[in-house]
Order: sequence, then C-alpha cells, then structure tokens
Amino acid sequence: MPTFFERRQLVTPGDLLAEGEYIPGENTYKVDQKIYASKLGLVEYEDKKVDVVALRAFYVPKVGDTVIGTIVEVGFNGWTVDISSPYPALLRASDVLSRPFRPQRNDLSEVLNAGDLVIAKIIDYDRAHDPQLTVSEPGLGKITRGQVVEITPTKIPRLIGRKGSMISMIKKETDCHIILGHNGTILVTGKRLENEQLAIMAIHKIEEESHTAGLTDRITQMIEKEKKKQKEEKKNESKT
Repeated sequence: MPTFFERRQLVTPGDLLAEGEYIPGENTYKVDQKIYASKLGLVEYEDKKVDVVALRAFYVPKVGDTVIGTIVEVGFNGWTVDISSPYPALLRASDVLSRPFRPQRNDLSEVLNAGDLVIAKIIDYDRAHDPQLTVSEPGLGKITRGQVVEITPTKIPRLIGRKGSMISMIKKETDCHIILGHNGTILVTGKRLENEQLAIMAIHKIEEESHTAGLTDRITQMIEKEKKKQKEEKKNESKT
C-alpha cells in the first residue's frame, strides 16, 4: 500500500497520491484503489486518510463554525453578512435583539449597520438555503476593538497547529487575545498596538510558509527577535 508523495509535498490535480486501502479525504478522489489529487495543494496523510490542503480556496460554510463577517446590508428582519464565501449569510433581528422586534418601528441600522464586523456562529446551512448565523452565545457579537487580518481559510489548521500548539504560543508570546474564524478572518486584540502588529506578522508568516518544515521554531525565533527589537527601540527613546 504505497504512497507516492511525502507529507506536505506540493501536488497538482491528477497526481497519484496513494494506492491500496486508503480513504480519500478533502480534495481527493479514488479510482480502482488509487487516490488522486483534485486540487493544487499540500498532501496530508492521517492513518489511512489522504487529504490535499488547497493552496487557494474559498470558504465553504459548516454548521458549528465560528466566523467573522462584515454587515453588507440591513433588511427589514435582519442583516446580510459577508463571510468570505460564495454564499451570503443571514443574521436575524430576533437573534440579536433581546426585546420584541417590530419591523415598522425598529431601525436595525442603529443596532448593526453596513460595515460593522461581527463574530458569529453558523447554526443552519444547506445547499438550498444561505447560511444562518447566531450571535446569542457568549463571546459572539459586534466587534468594537482589535485588528482584523485575513488569510486563506485552508491555512487555519496550520495556524492552530498540533493540539493548538502554534496559536497558543503566539497568544502567549504576544500577549494577545486571538479569535480564529473558520472563514479565514482573524481578530487580534492586544493591550498595545505593537503586540497586535507582532501577532499579525506571525500570522502572515505562517500563511506564507505553511508548507515548510520547522515553522514553529522559526515563528518563535521571529517573535523573540522582534520583541528584543521593540525593547531596544523603547530604551533608545527613553534616552532622548
């Protein structure tokens, strides 16, 4: 039961990845006991499962996903939210307002207006209907502070790392609160602007180098180097 590529090696559509009793995963297909890539990406093996992490892909909504989206339209009964997907999401007014909602009286733009950012969870979605969101759970709702950064959605697992090791390290070393949207949109909130900028720098580096080995060590070294640089700059400023 051979495999034909090393883990995280770049593959193209039609490449033969494995043969035998393997299970096709994301962006792969199986023909006569042979598994092929269906998209350009990085091959991953987990037990008997073979996946290809697409290098460029849009977000496909899944129930239970946390997403960060932008209000693009205010309607009579709720809001339309851009979640970086081909499918616009819907956030109902009844989910946001604690009081009874009357379309004739209530101006929803006073609650959430076009351009506002929200953290939400997908509670319903199928191919026949657009995704439906909720902000009623703790930690969800309108974003009022922090910086937003966007990466390719398929790179989110690499940013998380094994058992959350990568994102935990970034949070600890930058002293930032980081919320990862499954749609590739990330909210970074720190006590200081330079902390947020350092976390964003690390996130971009992970996206650019996600296909390479030894990334955790390089990210750690980069953060340590930048922190020393910031410390020296503050020291020099205090002397002047």
